[in-house]
Amino acid sequence: MNTHSKEWRELADIKAELAERDWFMGTSGNLSIREPKSPFFYITASGKDKRKQSDSDFLLVDLKGKPVEETSLRPSAETLLHTVIYRKTNANCVLHVHTVENNVISELYGDEGQVSFRNHEIIKATGRWDEDSELRIPIIYNHADIPLLSDKFKPHVEEDSGAVLIRNHGITVWGKSGFEAKRILEACEFLFQYQLLLNQQRAFAGSLR
Repeated sequence: MNTHSKEWRELADIKAELAERDWFMGTSGNLSIREPKSPFFYITASGKDKRKQSDSDFLLVDLKGKPVEETSLRPSAETLLHTVIYRKTNANCVLHVHTVENNVISELYGDEGQVSFRNHEIIKATGRWDEDSELRIPIIYNHADIPLLSDKFKPHVEEDSGAVLIRNHGITVWGKSGFEAKRILEACEFLFQYQLLLNQQRAFAGSLR
């Protein structure tokens, strides 16, 4: 009998779907979902192969990132980033993945401190419906000191949904539901792939002149 909560199962489904995309290379990435009407959230356990499913994939932690039940599991090393989001917003799900595309984009545009997209239909997936809507994704330095990283991350967490790139590290997105967070993540990764292909085609065309 499955005794896991609805939220635990939802996060497991998201993890399985992202694993099919091969977005968890080298055990990287971390995911979380908030327990309703409680100050706790489930987060991925550290160091586990996220392409596999088990009953010990997630543990329940408080808004300080500390386990609320006795467990041998350790929460993700980047749990503090999740606590920033849950403390500052009404978001209910946070997803963080490392892909080649988001790493390259973060390096290409890192000195600018952001990457922006405009006039893309898929931007609607982030909740921006105006014809000339712009999606701006901040890019922050990848501090190894996680408390320092979370301090630099915090100013960019202002709404109940959003996205931040960590340079040569990965992207963190959040939303009011697991579905919304996954939708934003997919839209961002689409735009990253688009931009890299566009840059490649422009460079090729330039070489022919």
